[in-house]
Amino acid sequence: MTQITHADTIAGLVKGLAVLESFDTERQRLNATQAAQRAGLTRAAARRHLLTLAHVGYLETDGSFYWLGPRALRLAGAYLASARLPRVIQPTLNRLAAETQNVYSAVVLDGDEVVIIARSAGLAGPSTRLLAYGMHLGARLPAHATSTGRVLLAALPPAERTAWLAGRPLPRLTPRTTTEPDAFLALLDAVAHDDHCVASEEHELGVLAVAVPLRNAQGRTVAALNVIVPPDRASPQLLAAEQLPRLQTAARGLREML
Repeated sequence: MTQITHADTIAGLVKGLAVLESFDTERQRLNATQAAQRAGLTRAAARRHLLTLAHVGYLETDGSFYWLGPRALRLAGAYLASARLPRVIQPTLNRLAAETQNVYSAVVLDGDEVVIIARSAGLAGPSTRLLAYGMHLGARLPAHATSTGRVLLAALPPAERTAWLAGRPLPRLTPRTTTEPDAFLALLDAVAHDDHCVASEEHELGVLAVAVPLRNAQGRTVAALNVIVPPDRASPQLLAAEQLPRLQTAARGLREML
């Protein structure tokens, strides 16, 4: 990978993207002051970026507040249409979902979060509630509380895991969420040893998941595969016994294609 230095970057573009990324499910509408706080800019700079993004169609506005416009989908759509990884994985997820009627996803790590790049759900299987569990393409979920996030973090060298955790809060999302740093690092050690992760109601009550790393032909972890089921259909033990072998087989089959 080519080494990029600060001198090679365009500061204005970086700031504009920071403003664009300020919008999420928690804050769908922002004014200039709120965008400035979220993007780490002055209010005047944030306002200019908001006006520019609205001018070119990525944002819409009522004059005071701004929100994402349909054109913002071009960025995600271009990735999903052109990136090789989602296209290679998707047929496997479709097959697994058709066989089991469960929800399957492939995710990658991005900072504090994991991002869903491919997913498939059995037509007659998961409940409406389970489908609502952030399981759309592009959804971002907290890495520390998800099976996929832990698999991807466990794939990092120990020093990088420690660096990722340094100074980073681990919010308690349910009573089951692991939030103590030493316990979390020990959990990652166990995931690295087991080469999979079962997460039981740590991100959301009523949701169980198991994930495995997806490695390329060179052995580098490039994504994580997981399946999510409601607890009334499986226990953590049953999930590992029945679904884990399916995921491991799928990951092995995809390895030579990556």
